[in-house]
Amino acid sequence: MSALPFTATFILASAALALAPGPDILYVLAKGISQGRRSALIAAAGFCSGLSIHTGASACGLSALLVASATAFTIAKLLGAGYLVYLGVRAIFSRGLISLPENHVALSGRKIFAQAFLMNVLNPKVALFFLAFLPQFVRTEQGSIPQQLILLGIGFGSVSFLIFVLVGLFSAAIGRRVRSRPTITRLLDCIAGTAFILLGLRLASFSQR
Repeated sequence: MSALPFTATFILASAALALAPGPDILYVLAKGISQGRRSALIAAAGFCSGLSIHTGASACGLSALLVASATAFTIAKLLGAGYLVYLGVRAIFSRGLISLPENHVALSGRKIFAQAFLMNVLNPKVALFFLAFLPQFVRTEQGSIPQQLILLGIGFGSVSFLIFVLVGLFSAAIGRRVRSRPTITRLLDCIAGTAFILLGLRLASFSQR
């Protein structure tokens, strides 16, 4: 495959995967609706920073180690699942994911970044995805495989960031209309919280086999 079709295939595949329903895009949507464009962009940056950890792990072979060790995989899986369920329960009962109760302080940019980063790093499905997806675009005749994996990971992260930015801008525009309507934001809190809990339970039942 020549360079141009090869690159186009990688970009299209990366964009499709970034748009797939998951905690990352859901969180960016939630932050855009609840706190506006800046918070959504910070969440996007947090997720893509987490991808850099998975890229480095893939290049170093640590993802393969995660697959090989059932104990390590289970620990990572339960940590990630527990964190998603925690965020979901908090959204339903304490609000704060989309709606902001009276006297409630919105999450700082640092906390938003940290939550997004942790959601990505603690998700072993992302590590397995990198292990399965990136090597498909490695070409042995192009030299160092770890270097190619790093470049591919950067490319995937860049495409994902662009997708998340667009989603964040869209959700921020919606948020300006719904933030003044407590009933709607409360309903969105329950929907988003339930989605996070279901994603957490799905992750908890996920097998690397």
